[in-house]
Amino acid sequence: MSPARILVVDDDPHARDLLKRLLGMLGEVFQASHPKEASTRLTEEGPFDLVLTDMAMPNAGDGLTVLHEVRAQLPDTPVIVVTAFGNIEGALDSIQQGAFDYLAKPFDVDAIVRVAKRALEQKRLVEENRSLRKQVERGSMVGRSPALLEVYKQVARAAATSVPVLITGETGTGKEMVARALHRRSPRSGGAFIPVDCGAIAESLMESELFGHARGSFTGASGARRGLFEEAHGGTLFLDEIGDVGPKVQAQLLRALQEGEIRRVGESAPVKVDVRVVAATNKDLKERVAEGLFREDLLYRLDVVHLHLPPLRERREDIPALVEHFAALHARGGAAPVVTAEVMTRLTAYDWPGNVRQLENVVARALALNVTGVLGPQDFPEPIGDAPKKLSGLAGDMPSLAELSRRYAAHVLQHVGGNKSEAARMLGVDRKTLYKLLEAQEPVE
Repeated sequence: MSPARILVVDDDPHARDLLKRLLGMLGEVFQASHPKEASTRLTEEGPFDLVLTDMAMPNAGDGLTVLHEVRAQLPDTPVIVVTAFGNIEGALDSIQQGAFDYLAKPFDVDAIVRVAKRALEQKRLVEENRSLRKQVERGSMVGRSPALLEVYKQVARAAATSVPVLITGETGTGKEMVARALHRRSPRSGGAFIPVDCGAIAESLMESELFGHARGSFTGASGARRGLFEEAHGGTLFLDEIGDVGPKVQAQLLRALQEGEIRRVGESAPVKVDVRVVAATNKDLKERVAEGLFREDLLYRLDVVHLHLPPLRERREDIPALVEHFAALHARGGAAPVVTAEVMTRLTAYDWPGNVRQLENVVARALALNVTGVLGPQDFPEPIGDAPKKLSGLAGDMPSLAELSRRYAAHVLQHVGGNKSEAARMLGVDRKTLYKLLEAQEPVE
């Protein structure tokens, strides 16, 4: 991070010199003896990260003039007003007009440095939050809800470090996108971002995928291969669905995090790796620890910084912005379609068990089928478009129990936008059982 640029405005040269010495540890300090000179410096030598100005400068103007000039040219730059004890009313006026804080003369050295540090930190966070929001809004995390803004702030703070991060949240909440935002904002942004879906890789292959292998180390290993840890050297490794990793690989992950080294399958020599690990899960890892399915020491290593993504039903105020975003994103070569108020009301009221991913899929489907340029209830599936069917509608023809189970499984799958993992969770079965339910047929007499 580049040193802060600080402007001190005071008609007293001794006060300016004192402030320059005190604030020199925080960055480069510039001086101005009156508001007009300050205005020139703001225009010709800016931008500045912090401005300290005296309130009363006889025959030269006052600190409010400087404050208004900074607000006009650099609205994100904090202004600290310095005032004599006899001018506290003026200092309070400055706070009401946008000053960050005020300090009284004679100077309290510790207070000046403390307040200046706080002001600079606020400016840094404001800039990072704005930049991060622009980045994530190019993806699916659009919105301004308090819950989402808290995520923005946490990402901005965590991005500057290289410690492991654990991202939790339901399926479809945007965990990978947050991991990518952490990488883009980090000092490792020039390195690779390697995503790994741990739930999609068989346990027998996971070790080789992550850590690589030597030639001949197992059947089919016709040549040596670098693993994903080595591919991510100098960058970020994103381990999605970390709760699905088996015990052997868990032990190897723990060693990689503790020692900063891995061993390829079939080799004894360790390989040093410099990788930031970001993990994500929709499972409760503490429950899996209690069940003996996840190592407690690995959880502590991964959960240094914890980011929890709220489900869409807890930030409904973001749904209209998301709908407009996805409508524009998936528009077929023309202007985004109009979304009727009735549809927007229904979309906002729906609970979205598949979260943002489900919402995007539903909007994309509606656009693919629409020819009018106006999205109405008829363009959306149940239970969003029309009133949802009751169970009696599924069983009205008195089917067999197997057929009824098949229909209900299909109904739940449609309800969650085709997300099989979420449908299986809602039905209380595993994915294999869900497939069997969907394949069941009415017996032939």
